[in-house]
Amino acid sequence: SIDYVGFTFFVGAMAMMAAAAFFFLSMNSFDRKWRTSILVSGLITFIAAVHYWYMRDYWQANAESPTFFRYVDWVLTVPLMCVEFFLILKVAGAKKSLMWRLIFLSVVMLVTGYIGEAVDRDNAWLWGLISGAAYFVIVYDIWLGSAKKLAVKAGGAVLSAHKTLCWFVLVGWAI
Repeated sequence: SIDYVGFTFFVGAMAMMAAAAFFFLSMNSFDRKWRTSILVSGLITFIAAVHYWYMRDYWQANAESPTFFRYVDWVLTVPLMCVEFFLILKVAGAKKSLMWRLIFLSVVMLVTGYIGEAVDRDNAWLWGLISGAAYFVIVYDIWLGSAKKLAVKAGGAVLSAHKTLCWFVLVGWAI
């Protein structure tokens, strides 16, 4: 029989590794002000590729969800995504306080999500509520709040990159 879950983890790992290679190898073709952002994108996708590979192995060995590895991946990549918002919006005057606020909220979202999923399942609803609240504050801030205002102020490529990240957070993190 075909192991669709294992295959999905494999495809995910390969896609993330290809993206990491693209980001790392194309860094010098970008304007200097964007290179750190491209580097962070490469780190995010490389970290994800390694974890997807581990998740595939875990799934094949245990036939159960690799919850721990998912959260280890997210606790590294999600705050880095928050750093991406700052790096993109820095040219529009973003302050580090925006980055730290997004990182703090993302850590609250992830830690409480993990507690609800893996530690205190009897109160999963409460942990999910807290995690969801942190997620929705992030979504509000990037789609309608201060991050959005900075992106609109900058316009052009900054606004376009910001919008792409916003969609990734709205859809990708919600999944």
